[in-house]
Amino acid sequence: MSQILSYTTDVLIHYGTGFWSYTDPRSEHLPMMKTPLPVLAIVAGYLYFALSLGPRLMRHREPFKLDKAMLVYNAVQVLWCAYLIKECFRLGWGSTYSWLCEPLSKTSLPSDYEAAHTVWLYFILKIVDLLDTAFMVLRKNFRQISFLHVYHHTAMVIAMWIAVKLCPGGHHTFLGFQNCIVHCLLYGYYFVSLVEPRVKSAWWKKYITLIQMVQFGVNVVHELSPFLIPGCDVDRRIGAAIIAQNICMLAFFGEFYHKNYYTKQGRNKDN
Repeated sequence: MSQILSYTTDVLIHYGTGFWSYTDPRSEHLPMMKTPLPVLAIVAGYLYFALSLGPRLMRHREPFKLDKAMLVYNAVQVLWCAYLIKECFRLGWGSTYSWLCEPLSKTSLPSDYEAAHTVWLYFILKIVDLLDTAFMVLRKNFRQISFLHVYHHTAMVIAMWIAVKLCPGGHHTFLGFQNCIVHCLLYGYYFVSLVEPRVKSAWWKKYITLIQMVQFGVNVVHELSPFLIPGCDVDRRIGAAIIAQNICMLAFFGEFYHKNYYTKQGRNKDN
């Protein structure tokens, strides 16, 4: 664990100035990759709207009925994630990539540029994900805007911008590949629950949260493998940061699961 913390510190120190001065040559031409200012502005605007402006604007208004807009949004999410899964499978994880140690390519082949573009599309999807919170605000579902929710969305936007800028390909893209699979299930569930509201109380709903928790655990194991394989030329500093982030998310989601399913089930039995 001390080695992981050391690598995490290296990421913050050595890559801090790199955000301004360096971009991978295969992603430097993509929008918003020159400086962090655009993405920081987006995150700041998101936090201000979610935590301050939005609730104030909705304080004396009736909740908006956004079912049709959300049906379209959830369908777009599923299709976008499905496309990224296909691209990840085609460009690496279903063909040439090693599941245990996949160094970042140092070539400039067309497939490298395609991989960089795919990682960038995933980053853009994380920005689109911020609409989740906007819908909650406009529908006055403020209880759902928890620390976990806001932290997760904010962290993903920033982390994926870093990924596009510094490592748009290779071992660490497994996180996005796996996340898209999970989000296909998640937004598919949201879509179905809008069509058939009874699904919201289905007995299997809790397993969606469990699948998300498994996702974080698998990410930790996958990012640990370069530490255990001698000579594996994967940037362990980024791996350490991903491990730390996913351990945090596993703890947060575990607390959420315990509070919303385990504790409630115990109360229902007592009643």
